Amino acid sequence: MEWGAIEGSPKVKFLSGEHRRERVITVKEQELYLGAAAPLLHDVSVLLFDTGMRPEECHCLRWEDITWDGGRNGVLLIAKGKTKAARRVLPMSPRVRTVLEKRWRVAADPDEAWVWPAETKDGHINHDSLKLQHKKALKLAKIRPFEVYCIRHTFLTRLGESGCDVWTLARIAGHANISISQRYVHPSEDAVLNALSRLSGHKSGHKPEKTISAESEELLLTSTGSAG
Repeated sequence: MEWGAIEGSPKVKFLSGEHRRERVITVKEQELYLGAAAPLLHDVSVLLFDTGMRPEECHCLRWEDITWDGGRNGVLLIAKGKTKAARRVLPMSPRVRTVLEKRWRVAADPDEAWVWPAETKDGHINHDSLKLQHKKALKLAKIRPFEVYCIRHTFLTRLGESGCDVWTLARIAGHANISISQRYVHPSEDAVLNALSRLSGHKSGHKPEKTISAESEELLLTSTGSAG
């Protein structure tokens, strides 16, 4: 516009819900939402809340990507995604395992198949498959609306607040660069001081001086005096 090439600057709008992806869902809202969700939405949401995977990664999950005897409760393989870093292994929480085991048995214990099959072009659920269920759950739960992608943002925010370091968070999230993950990690002053004290004590070999109580000191002096 400054060069006179165009008469005015274009206005670019966010896609629906894009400006609300920074929303962090509270634990109470999560409980109300899951309680109001239809079975399919409930199960998918449990995976999103407990693993932080991207919705599209969850939608195309396959049974062969699940290892029941890995880790404490089993693990999930994210085989592909937006970047090379998206390929990763995520541990299952107890309730994720419960949800998946139930669906696996209902599906007759398949070795290879979509976890969430649907009559779509790809053969599995997609964002549109759950759109109406999501809106209905929000209405029934009577909570402030949020986009499904906010569940991932919520998980990563909670993970950062738990004290997880940025490199581990990046690996769990499947971020290609830790600069993306840094937004979720905000160490407290106490955490910084504790980290430095542990490092100093380990590197220098310094041992804190032992202090004794007044009563112990008096006893020590009395003992020394009688020995002399």
